Amino acid sequence: MKKVMIVFAVLFAAIVNFAQAQKPSVMLSDKPGWHKIGEVKADFKMEDQTIAVLGNDRFKSILLKVTDSPINIEDVTVIFENGETQDIHVKSELKAGSETRQIDLKGGSPEIKQVKFTYKTLPNAENDKAHVELYGLK
Repeated sequence: MKKVMIVFAVLFAAIVNFAQAQKPSVMLSDKPGWHKIGEVKADFKMEDQTIAVLGNDRFKSILLKVTDSPINIEDVTVIFENGETQDIHVKSELKAGSETRQIDLKGGSPEIKQVKFTYKTLPNAENDKAHVELYGLK
């Protein structure tokens, strides 16, 4: 009985962790211009986050905006619906209120399945977590 409880506890923890890592965002608009795709709170314990993109998911470019706390964005990986990926080395320390450069996506206007970014939250006096927003250009 004890083993069964341990297995259930481990499975529950894995499911909760997966659910927190997947931040689905539904895009309803297909109008030209910049659109907020999704957002996450960067955690001191984790070093990467994923935002799943559903709906009208065709974008020419993306960028990340940071608020609340500084963060060091290392890499961004864009996973497209067709299974291809685009790895972008950002390696940029972003202060609260700043953003990455505009990142042009390969292949014109591909359909994005998800965007994963690797980061390190930088220490700050209030131990605030960085709030990261993903924007896409149609």
